[in-house]
Amino acid sequence: MKTLFQYNWQVRNDWFSWCNDVSEEELLKPRVGGVGGILQTLFHIIVVEYSWICDLKGRPDIDDDFDQHASLARIISLSKRLHPEVRDFVYGWTDKQELQTVNVTHPATGVSETFRHGEILSHVIVHEIHHIGQISVWAREIGRQPVTANLIHRGLFE
Repeated sequence: MKTLFQYNWQVRNDWFSWCNDVSEEELLKPRVGGVGGILQTLFHIIVVEYSWICDLKGRPDIDDDFDQHASLARIISLSKRLHPEVRDFVYGWTDKQELQTVNVTHPATGVSETFRHGEILSHVIVHEIHHIGQISVWAREIGRQPVTANLIHRGLFE
């Protein structure tokens, strides 16, 4: 699981670099099939990852207002600010945590559900991969080569 988080973080940083060569207008443009545009989707990935880790740690969540972060620089800054806490949690993960449970109340609905910790971490991994796939399609729509999704040659097993 740790390797897949490392993979996601590398790919996310590759997308941040990729965004440097795309106009802010293009990055903010609403797209079909996602949570908004490219920047809004990157923001969503970061906030969802952090939110689930907060749930697992029994900590309060952060404000997820995209309008306060609607620039590449602000989103990269947010990612850098939240990443150490997420990284430390993931690197401290042990197999015995896999089946522990946590009760999560969804803010929008007030509905509470119980999840296993391993289920949540697996969800966070595939959630990011799913949205990165959407950004890859949007990259091609604007005539740009997407970031490689290849796990091979990333040095994750060295």
